[in-house]
Amino acid sequence: MWKKKQNKFPGGIHPTDGYDKAMTMDLPVHEYWPETVTILSEQSFGGKCQLLVKPQDKVVAGQQIGIPEAFMAAPLHASVSGEVLRVEEVNNQGRNILACIIKRGDTSKQDAQEYESKLVDIENFTKEEIIAGIRDGGLTGMGGAGFPTHKKYETDKKIDALLINAAECEPFLTCDYRLMLEYSYAVANGIRLLLKASGAPKAYLCMEDNKPEAAKVLGEILENTKDIEVKVLPTQYPQGGERQLIQAVLGREVPMGGLPAEAGAIVSNVGTAKATADMLLGKTPLIRRIVTVTGCVKNPGNYLVPIGTSAKELVELCGGVTVKNNRVIAGGPMTGPCVASDWNGESELFYVTKNTSGILVLPDSQYEEQPCIRCAGCESVCPAGLVPYQIEFAYLEEDYDLCESLYASECIACGCCSYICPAKRELSVRTRMARDMVKQRMRERAVKK
Repeated sequence: MWKKKQNKFPGGIHPTDGYDKAMTMDLPVHEYWPETVTILSEQSFGGKCQLLVKPQDKVVAGQQIGIPEAFMAAPLHASVSGEVLRVEEVNNQGRNILACIIKRGDTSKQDAQEYESKLVDIENFTKEEIIAGIRDGGLTGMGGAGFPTHKKYETDKKIDALLINAAECEPFLTCDYRLMLEYSYAVANGIRLLLKASGAPKAYLCMEDNKPEAAKVLGEILENTKDIEVKVLPTQYPQGGERQLIQAVLGREVPMGGLPAEAGAIVSNVGTAKATADMLLGKTPLIRRIVTVTGCVKNPGNYLVPIGTSAKELVELCGGVTVKNNRVIAGGPMTGPCVASDWNGESELFYVTKNTSGILVLPDSQYEEQPCIRCAGCESVCPAGLVPYQIEFAYLEEDYDLCESLYASECIACGCCSYICPAKRELSVRTRMARDMVKQRMRERAVKK
């Protein structure tokens, strides 16, 4: 069923000034196979794996090459068939991470499978089997922090709603949109599997109203699936935040410091839904994903690539950068980290991980920070209900008790405060740093107890 309701969450912004998706939203996904892949042992921050391979080992695509060493980790698999060249530390976004470098052998094209062209029977799958498959397939969130998917579904909380996050609210990015258009049945089958794994009676496929084609296509596919509803929401950033999505769709608030399960919900990215179908129905772990390459590049596009593909290669594939003074961002402009400035195409940028949604090149606009004018614009747009300018002041004064009393720990690092600030203050950066400092202090207190 396709129902449109104008549900909203408090705060938020509507990014303008060319921050749109038109550059790539109508461009079909193309496959790209690099000669080598560099698969990081740490696919998300804190999610480290122990590598199981050594140089000269032969591997096949989908073979497990890493086992989790940390709570935030999921199993790691070879994304291509070939030979392990090296196992060594590489620099990735300013951090040295152990990686497996594989030289690709021949790439055999896979035949289309039944679940990619119609709704298939999933009655024989139990909840436990689906969760085990998700875990064994190394599935993680594909639009945020990369949290291991099976952890969400192993909750002992009562879940009455599954939210499939297809908002893709970050400007410029269109990988999820193209996924829904070009892999519609796989997405639909994946949602059905995740709904069964959640134990919830109802699932909502949530997207913004700037994706009418995707809503129409998936609405028609799921028309007779009464327990899944396509929910179209107003285009508003950060619609894709877990808390904001739950508030907009279900009208519930996640408790402070809590997880979605405490509000009776599980939120999974639409890419994770497709990956679930790939693993359970196609026996293929999470080894490839779609990446949007856009901004100041000659030929922007959407590419389906193996995990471990070089971002530098993808920018070169798109014809290179078109501006000398630039910033290269891993992900979208609001939350993605800047990995290079004035990049000339010579140095390596980073390697695609399971949660890499885009590679964005923007002109490097330099602004000089001005004193805060106390306009409270940042307060009005903060979707978490914080007062960023006060948190920034407390952080700069190293008053971490005040930071804590101002609930800095609840910052979701969406960037709305910095975007709206007329004084061009780095509110988002400092509020996020205050959040991290407060959380560290809270952990230290917990250990002492």
